[in-house]
Amino acid sequence: MTNVVKIRKGLNIHLKGKAEKVKSQVEMSDSFGLSPESFPGLKPKVLVREGDHVKAGEPLFADKSCQEVTFASPVSGIVTAVVRGDRRKVLNVVVKPDAEQEFADFGVKDVEAMTGSDVIAALLKAGLFGYINQLPYDVVTSPEHLPKAIFVSALRDKPLASDFEFELLGNENDFQTGLTALSKIAKTYLGIGRNQSSECLRRAKNVDVNVFDGPCPAGNVGVQINHLDPVNKGEVVWTVEPTAVIFFGRLFNSGKVNLKRTIAIAGSEVTEPVYADVLVGQKISSILKGRISDDSSHQRIINGNVLTGRKCTLDDYLDAHASEVTVIPEGDNADELLGWIMPRLKQYSTSRSYFSWLSGGKEYALDARVKGGERHMIMSGEYDKVIPMDIYPEFLVKAVIAGDIEKMEALGIYEVSPEDFALAEFVDSSKLELQSIIRRGLDMLRKENS
Repeated sequence: MTNVVKIRKGLNIHLKGKAEKVKSQVEMSDSFGLSPESFPGLKPKVLVREGDHVKAGEPLFADKSCQEVTFASPVSGIVTAVVRGDRRKVLNVVVKPDAEQEFADFGVKDVEAMTGSDVIAALLKAGLFGYINQLPYDVVTSPEHLPKAIFVSALRDKPLASDFEFELLGNENDFQTGLTALSKIAKTYLGIGRNQSSECLRRAKNVDVNVFDGPCPAGNVGVQINHLDPVNKGEVVWTVEPTAVIFFGRLFNSGKVNLKRTIAIAGSEVTEPVYADVLVGQKISSILKGRISDDSSHQRIINGNVLTGRKCTLDDYLDAHASEVTVIPEGDNADELLGWIMPRLKQYSTSRSYFSWLSGGKEYALDARVKGGERHMIMSGEYDKVIPMDIYPEFLVKAVIAGDIEKMEALGIYEVSPEDFALAEFVDSSKLELQSIIRRGLDMLRKENS
């Protein structure tokens, strides 16, 4: 019998612009870029030069701390640029795609006959191992840090998030192969939602299937780990995004690295919110072509989800882990008569400060304004209402701000990732950038323990 975990804390935010479950064609972009910033904790060593020709699946860069971990090119073509920022930080490795795509051949594998070591070796060779993260620290893992368990969450419940069941259609065999491969390494948990009915998810083989019933962030893999097998000091668990599981399955079933994924093009500023099949690293301009107004100066383009993605431009490239491209109003041209004094029937409030809460599940077109400046931290219990984890989130944030490593450890920082604080950041009266604060704390702890 499938285990059902009820989540009571959280918040579902209803936004306008959710993608309809139809696929639209997106043209191949004239360039593709793979960014080391898509892989937290990575210190990249570039393995190619401008003018080099690479096949899809051949490495573009590696992790300096573990050079076995490489990152595969999503397309075959000519390397046209290694884009660097301040202090020569690598921002993107850009490839101009060939008219006819060539794939590096890694050989078809029988996953059932493989050992955990074989699976790890195959993923390393194909440049896909870097799609596995680990807790603690929420960074790209290393083959040296073997996990006590592996967690995959197939439930995406953030506002405007893409529906993984829709992405799964036609990829069921590859997804199951990927799960079987991961189960060879360690016990693997698959988290799904109460309303997900796909037989591929409900009856997945070789994994421990758990149903999570409750509001966002029930789909956060960190929340699922906290309820099933919490991370203690000295322990490591691996987390894998469900699309990466499909990537792994394709590798073993076809012998090729195929980084095609189905993303949602969503947000109130998108003319027709739909799904599209794209490749990792595709140029954002090709994805949004004809879908937003020509004047994008008052629009916020987000590479990823509206809560956890990062601000980008049309010249940027799709993040490796992004399952959405979201466009919302910037809000820099919004004028409100009398401001907060008005009843604001069209404005959303978690504290019921506006009369709009009487509308129930009404959808809102929220913009990117913070609506207030950073102020002293208010100990109001707001975080506890939206973080369904057995931790003290407000005290943890204070410990990170103070740089108190002993308190950070005692308050559960080994169990969390920045995305676990995304909802808390949304409701925070103090207007603190909680995800950045938690990332800073994790980096501080990792440096201290290295």
